[in-house]
Amino acid sequence: MTKDEFIFEISKLGIELTNEQIKKLETYKEFLKEYNKHTNLTAIKEDKDIYLKHFYDSLTIVKVINLNLVNNLLDVGTGAGFPGMVLKIVFPNLNVTLLDSNNKKTKFLTELKEKLQMDVEIINDRVENYAKNNLNKFDVVTSRAVANLRVLSELCLPLVKIDGLFIPLKGKVKEELQESLSTLDVMHAKILNKQEFNIENAGVRNILVIQKLIGSTLADLRSYDKILKKPLQKSAK
Repeated sequence: MTKDEFIFEISKLGIELTNEQIKKLETYKEFLKEYNKHTNLTAIKEDKDIYLKHFYDSLTIVKVINLNLVNNLLDVGTGAGFPGMVLKIVFPNLNVTLLDSNNKKTKFLTELKEKLQMDVEIINDRVENYAKNNLNKFDVVTSRAVANLRVLSELCLPLVKIDGLFIPLKGKVKEELQESLSTLDVMHAKILNKQEFNIENAGVRNILVIQKLIGSTLADLRSYDKILKKPLQKSAK
């Protein structure tokens, strides 16, 4: 996907970029490529793939939500800033927090933030630790291709406000979705929407919209080891 093709395709999503936003994305792309030469951030290194598999893919979240109406958003396991940093560039109204436990990646994001003069919060921490002081905080929590949906749901939902949304961006999701239903039930969350579509040369994409119905407490938080080994099950009455 060339830059012009990218601009054309996101116009179909209802996104019209300003010249300043286009320049910021170009700067982002070039800095990512340069930084990746000495620090492994992504296996995607060609311009056309960055536009398609990082920038366009990140923006497909607008298929399920109007980000102009969202106050704050947390991107869990953001890596090199996808989708969170892209969303901040395109939707400057968003208060965006980028969370990743990999110090090399948050260091890159900190330098990118300065280069782009972006007002984003960058946190180097594990999500289960970060959740302890940030329960029920975010309108939207998103995550792209980070972990199994069952595990990811238990990690991310405590951070979502009551009636807020957890919006994971996934590839094929049928089996993961089935496995996660009990966890969503125990955590008082429900699936509002699921969008499945194909991205040319990049495969199947699924975007889920999961609403949180009841607030989380510290007692709801489990260690990562327990989350992995012991799926949540509703107690028998």
